[in-house]
Formats: sequence, structure tokens, C-alpha cells
Amino acid sequence: MLLTIFIFIIAGLAEIGGGYMVWLWLRESKPLWYGIIGSLILVAYGIIPTLQSFPTFGRVYAAYGGVFVVLAVLWGMFVDKKTPDMYDWIGAFVCVVGVSIMLWAPRS
Repeated sequence: MLLTIFIFIIAGLAEIGGGYMVWLWLRESKPLWYGIIGSLILVAYGIIPTLQSFPTFGRVYAAYGGVFVVLAVLWGMFVDKKTPDMYDWIGAFVCVVGVSIMLWAPRS
């Protein structure tokens, strides 16, 4: 279970970090190398989730979406310096509950 969570976190950081670098390049006039590095990180993001042990693409990516929400809220807090409000945290919690149900619910 810890490896699963670790891979989700690494994938989320790759997606958010890569996307952020592309954002900085295109929206905030940073040098081209920001876009190149960000794009390479986004390619890594496409590879990292394949390391999960779950057999179905859809379930992994659906569950990852919930993890992404939590990481995006934390990214906004620590990188963009935007304090999340109560509704951000409630929404993130709901996503984590949903992810947990999708990944670890007993199935026949």
C-alpha cells in the first residue's frame, strides 16, 4: 500500500511540476528551457503510473485524479502561496475517500 501511495505522489508531482514549468514558460514569459524541461517531466508523468500494480488503466487513472486534487491544493499552498479554504480541504478529503474506495474496496 505504501508503494502505491508513493507512486501516486511521484506521478502527481511530475504532472503538476511539469505543467507548472510549461505554464511559467507560456504564461509568465520564462525561457524556452522551462517548457522543454516541463515537457520532459510530463513525459515521465505518463510513464510513472504504469509502475502501479493495478491491472486496469482506467481505475489507476481515475484513482490518481483524486490524489492529484490533494496534491494540487498542497502545491497551491506551498508554491503559489494561496491558502486553501475549508471547501478546498473538504473537496480534497472527499476525493481521498473516493480513491480509497476505488482502489481498496473488496471485489469478487
